[in-house]
Amino acid sequence: MAGASATKTSWKLQEIVAHSSNVSSLALGKTSGRLLATGGEDCLVNIWAVSKPNCIMRLTGHNNPVECIQFSSSEEQVVAGSQSGSLRVWDLEAAKILRTLMGHKANICSLDFHPFGEHLASGSLDTNIKYGVWVCKSASFLENVVVLLLKGHTQAVRCLAFSPDGKWLASSSDDSTIKLWDLTAGKMITEFTAHTGAVNIIQFHPNEYLLASGSSDRTIKLWDLEKFKLIGSSEGETGPVRCIAFHPDGCCLYSGSQDSLRVYGWEPDRCFDVVPVGWGRVADLAICNNQLIGVSYQFTNVSSYVVDLNRVKKSGSVIQGLIQDDKLLPEPTPKGATIRRNYDRPLTTCTNQRVKQNAESERRSPEGERRSPSSEDEREEKESTAEIHNAEDYKEIFQPKNAISRTPPRRSEPFPEFFGGDQTVFRSPNFDMHFELLNNLYSCMLQVMKNHKPSALSDEDAMSQIRKGHDTMCVMLTSRLKNLDTVRSVWNSGDVKTSLDCAVAINDLSIVVDILNIINLKPSLWKLDLCTSILPQIEELLQSKYESYVQTGCTSLKLILKRFWPLISDTLAAPPSVGVDISREERLQKCKACYKQLKNLSNLVKNKAGLVGRHGSAFRELQLLMAPLDY
Repeated sequence: MAGASATKTSWKLQEIVAHSSNVSSLALGKTSGRLLATGGEDCLVNIWAVSKPNCIMRLTGHNNPVECIQFSSSEEQVVAGSQSGSLRVWDLEAAKILRTLMGHKANICSLDFHPFGEHLASGSLDTNIKYGVWVCKSASFLENVVVLLLKGHTQAVRCLAFSPDGKWLASSSDDSTIKLWDLTAGKMITEFTAHTGAVNIIQFHPNEYLLASGSSDRTIKLWDLEKFKLIGSSEGETGPVRCIAFHPDGCCLYSGSQDSLRVYGWEPDRCFDVVPVGWGRVADLAICNNQLIGVSYQFTNVSSYVVDLNRVKKSGSVIQGLIQDDKLLPEPTPKGATIRRNYDRPLTTCTNQRVKQNAESERRSPEGERRSPSSEDEREEKESTAEIHNAEDYKEIFQPKNAISRTPPRRSEPFPEFFGGDQTVFRSPNFDMHFELLNNLYSCMLQVMKNHKPSALSDEDAMSQIRKGHDTMCVMLTSRLKNLDTVRSVWNSGDVKTSLDCAVAINDLSIVVDILNIINLKPSLWKLDLCTSILPQIEELLQSKYESYVQTGCTSLKLILKRFWPLISDTLAAPPSVGVDISREERLQKCKACYKQLKNLSNLVKNKAGLVGRHGSAFRELQLLMAPLDY
């Protein structure tokens, strides 16, 4: 038995119940091979550590099933696209939403991060590809933001891949074609049309000018990117090809087939090995520590498998039948020597890369991209959040950049083999407890226990210490409940403006925050009348010492700017009307009042834009939105 275990080549690592409804997409972190993101029909994105049973983080905000997910190369960000055509980008280290992008008119089918800069490419069922900057660092940088719309495919864009030097973008489609785009010139370089079925996956060679593609026609093809021609085609697949991965040193190509892993070489075409793996329809592959990790999903479950690449042939003998037996194989190319050009990787990021306009592309502002005709725009917006469900694993994996080391490290320990027995199906626990309430309770207990010695306290003394401040807290909470009941009675009458004025008149910011949090969940409730009442309160919230108050103030101000600034600016710039128009005059006075209050807030936002952390980022975004006030 020991001898058999020692020669085990592949094994099942684990199986988890990843979502409450069917899993619709997943992605592995390609750098570490230790992170997994899953998207479901429950509209959630869950982040997992491979081989651990509990969900690390739950990302919310999408209103439609999540169709596509991708990690950035640093694995610090993740982007998810939904059926409605919207994209959301989260910062995993800061545990927050970074950007919501809305520009596609149908399902998001493919995503990829630029290898160096803050750029993102997305492909959709609407046949279009969009490429642009998804985060801005300054107002001046915003002027250089370009979104490139690439047109040419006639069916859904199934896969996108940036070249290792970041200068090209490859796209594959259900129309059986592969297109290569020059991002600097903003135009198509060439088109490959040898496949006879949908092209599901494409990947660049890590070093050489070589591109691999896998298709539903059951073939894998390799393309020379110097001469733009087909140099190899394998025909040993038993079903559609959905996953491929080059070995990190580029010596061979791995293909995830139905219940097997195949290892291919090229020039000439050959299959070095076929490894049985019980992963069914594998959905993604990653390589780390000379182990290949494969993940597959069925219904609500996600399974992960490991293949020990030390025990897999990647050169030498060839599986019979894939080449002619009477032809001799050429000598293999020595390691380190290549017959093609290698990519020149830049030493710095490409964040200031300029993209030129041409007949097949158009420039659009980021704000224009975010306000496209999408079904999600017509629905009630849900607050996007990043909920940490396993603090211990989260701290272990997403350490700050200034920490001594990042875990998982670049050279992490290999996954252990599993020797026999049935696999356990892990269920992610449901963490619905109110963390803030528990944290406050814990802080109170620490305050109570700080100034006494446990050994000197009797039970009565301990109870007395615990009860300290209890009566005061009860009075405060009773008063707050009474005030909320007063506001609620007005709210039930259907007049949001009057209920908000009532909350302001109570002169308790906590009541204002409670009401704003409700209104912010349904932006359609916002009217110009509300702005005139709430903007002075937002100024107080932004200067509060409580983080939740500041966050609510930032969210409310952001919604006001997005929904009403175009109306305010157009009204103030319009020429005087002829005759008497009472409604127009009332609107003009409201816009003047809002403009004056926004100007006051603009100075406050500028002063706080230099803060670090979550609030600093929020204030910098507000500063960008308020930039037109300076003109």
